[in-house]
Amino acid sequence: MTPPAAAPAFLDSAGWGGAAILPVAGDASFRRYFRVVDAGRSAILMDAPPPHEDPRPFLAVARWLNARGFAAPAILHEDLAHGLVLLEDFGDVRLRETADADPAREQRLYAAAVDLLVRLHGEDAGVAAPYDLDVYQREAALFVDWYCPAVGLEVDTAGYRDAWDAVLAPLLDGQRAVTVLRDYHAENLMLLEGGEALGLLDFQDALAGHPAYDLVSLLQDARRDVPQAVETAMLDRYRAATGAGEAFDIAYHVLGAQRNAKILGIFTRLWKRDGKPRYPSLCPRVWGYLERDLAHPALRPVADWFAANVPAEKRGDPMQVAA
Repeated sequence: MTPPAAAPAFLDSAGWGGAAILPVAGDASFRRYFRVVDAGRSAILMDAPPPHEDPRPFLAVARWLNARGFAAPAILHEDLAHGLVLLEDFGDVRLRETADADPAREQRLYAAAVDLLVRLHGEDAGVAAPYDLDVYQREAALFVDWYCPAVGLEVDTAGYRDAWDAVLAPLLDGQRAVTVLRDYHAENLMLLEGGEALGLLDFQDALAGHPAYDLVSLLQDARRDVPQAVETAMLDRYRAATGAGEAFDIAYHVLGAQRNAKILGIFTRLWKRDGKPRYPSLCPRVWGYLERDLAHPALRPVADWFAANVPAEKRGDPMQVAA
């Protein structure tokens, strides 16, 4: 976590010359984050190094969100040539650790997250490209491209695509698109100034898609166990606020299965390609969500494919399965 070589000059041009640069975190991509501290003020330095990363989508979505009253970090300074962005500092208090430490607040915090989505879904989709069938299929294919080979499975890839076509295509017929942040979960929701107002992070991959997707991200969280009672209560809350009916419930499970299959592929890729071995240990939780979603009648074609191609003993932590 050594700061990028261009950081001192960048900070000087932003009016933060001589500030201390402290590591905060990396993430599953090439992006890195540092806290910049100077005379009682602080900001976050995003290092999104070209050509691996492009900060422009983040900047566009952040400005779109802020213009509509959502708390995305304000953009303080930017240098696109070096992939450096100086951001408002939302602090270190995340929904995840807060709910873990104080279960009595858990349902209230998740209710705030659902209410934010209700507000977001009242807006037009804005700057985002479409979350269409090709994107869904490309994501779902990560499971057969990465997870299956890692655990020694040769599978019917054409049948896999056909099964997803059968369950995904109906979701796109006449559905109004909303802004889908795509990584809307407890580790990307910040509690601002010690309260319960939520700040948003990690939205650079936003697309215009189905409103159920971000609820899946939140309530079928790959990194944190969300009690089924909380999941049920939050879905009821969203339905009551929006009038969503049976078609929404079907979409929730279909997109849940799609997202969880994608995550199994991504977490395996992070291990096999990127040398990040902590991610496979999260896969058993994701399998639990996936199997629950596959039990929905609307997922029958995909469930039948999994039953024929992925035996029970091959479902779990891919590092352990492959050992």
